[in-house]
Amino acid sequence: MNLSRRYDFVLLFDVKDGNPNGDPDAGNLPRLDAETGHGLVTDVALKRKVRNFVGLVHGEQPPHEIYVKEKAILNKTHERAYEAIGAGDALKGDDKKRKGGGETVEKARDWMCRNFFDVRTFGAVMSTGVNCGQVRGPVQMTFARSVEPVVALEHSITRMAVATEAEAEKQGGDNRTMGRKHTVPYGLYRSHGFISSFLAKQTGFSGDDLELFFKALEQMFEHDRSAARGQMSTRGLYVFEHESELGNAPAHALFDRLTVAPTAPGTPARDFGAYAVLFDGQPLAPGQSLPAATGVTLTRRC
Repeated sequence: MNLSRRYDFVLLFDVKDGNPNGDPDAGNLPRLDAETGHGLVTDVALKRKVRNFVGLVHGEQPPHEIYVKEKAILNKTHERAYEAIGAGDALKGDDKKRKGGGETVEKARDWMCRNFFDVRTFGAVMSTGVNCGQVRGPVQMTFARSVEPVVALEHSITRMAVATEAEAEKQGGDNRTMGRKHTVPYGLYRSHGFISSFLAKQTGFSGDDLELFFKALEQMFEHDRSAARGQMSTRGLYVFEHESELGNAPAHALFDRLTVAPTAPGTPARDFGAYAVLFDGQPLAPGQSLPAATGVTLTRRC
């Protein structure tokens, strides 16, 4: 893909009988807009799935290592960068003081961008402890919001076992553990994304990286199954490609023309077939492209 152009995109995905993104401050209930009842999925959650997919496909090997991953110690990764650029001496001294500065930080930042996919894609703040600078990523995404309000259900579940002998004695050998599970019966979510060619040049984000990112959006739910999340699927990835780096039309104007509406208003939706996705009133088949504006092409990738 050509990174001398601007890209904007719309991602549609759905959940059926699952929790797409639990809120730890609300007992892991599905995230909701308290005023409207619309479901929410954070950009952080979506980026996590992209990171997991890329790590799975490329085996966590440079140039596709993942910086923000489970159990990572970020300053240890920063130290790797300093060792790699021959600045290991800068790591010596008081551990409480931030290390590195000037040209060393720039070299460490460039090394991080070259080796870590998520750093050159989403950006990162790497200035704590061992200083590798800050990166503003060329790919940015919004929260995903459900097309219609969703209902968060709570289910009681039973496990036919207990964790300790004391619990078994207390229950007289009945050995049952009660728990709760939160789900959304069905929700179709929409997220918007933006890709800057100017920032891509600064981080080294390439056309191959962009293709991998779009592939991750298309397939990330296929490799992220869990009982808690139910059935989640990518239902559409609509990409607006501009002929110029600055763009040929405002992103919001393009997004507004891509409508997602229920086919039977007032009836609770329980699958993707309950919605019509139209651009200027016309459906797009997967793989279809059409002119969206002067100098802008819309392609439905999936």
